[in-house]
Amino acid sequence: SVTIENENIKCSNKNGHGSQTLKEAVGHSCNPAFIRMGLDVGRSRFYDYLEDFGLLTPTGVDLQGEGASVFASRKQFESHDIDLACYSFGQNFIVTPIQLIAAQSACINGGYLYQPYVVAKELDENGNVVRQHDSTPIRQVVSEETSAMVRECLEYVVTDGGGKNGQVTGYRVGGKTGTADKRGTKTAANPRGDVVVSFLAFAPADDPQIIMLLAMDTPARQEVTGVYTSGGNYVAP
Repeated sequence: SVTIENENIKCSNKNGHGSQTLKEAVGHSCNPAFIRMGLDVGRSRFYDYLEDFGLLTPTGVDLQGEGASVFASRKQFESHDIDLACYSFGQNFIVTPIQLIAAQSACINGGYLYQPYVVAKELDENGNVVRQHDSTPIRQVVSEETSAMVRECLEYVVTDGGGKNGQVTGYRVGGKTGTADKRGTKTAANPRGDVVVSFLAFAPADDPQIIMLLAMDTPARQEVTGVYTSGGNYVAP
């Protein structure tokens, strides 16, 4: 565990992992390790990345009623380390599924953020192209080298880490598990509250062509199932 501004933040492994490589820390979903990375990046640069990955604004996907994310303002974020610490391991903010897929794609495709779309092109009655989606990247967020490292780490999640249930024979799969707390859902029968668990997976891990996000809203908790409630256990299979 680590203490940030008097708040003690623990890893799900109460015994601790000891010394870890980057791949191992990602595979273990180790909160203290991600916090360390976030603190090393720093508040201002971290917030820059939120913007660069398109997480602060709608993606512009060609569907009506796209939802919006919920983040602290830059001023608020840059005034405390506790927000940075929690954001570093994926808590205390809200993103939409399409935002998450677009951002994760940028992490693994060589570092380029693209606008997601449904309709590739429109044709007139004679088969002529009337309108076509512009597939030009919006911007490059991280380098090709960094993207290759992310792919390597996320494949390790599936081969050796918390996403092992997402393995598919004959395919190299990469992915990341997730557990998000739902506000205001704690009860006497469920003192830890409800969660959303997820698994974001892509393949082939060395040359991604397909990415998908699977989520389970309010699954039964460990007290009922006897199985630890996580994206790796509940959704990755």
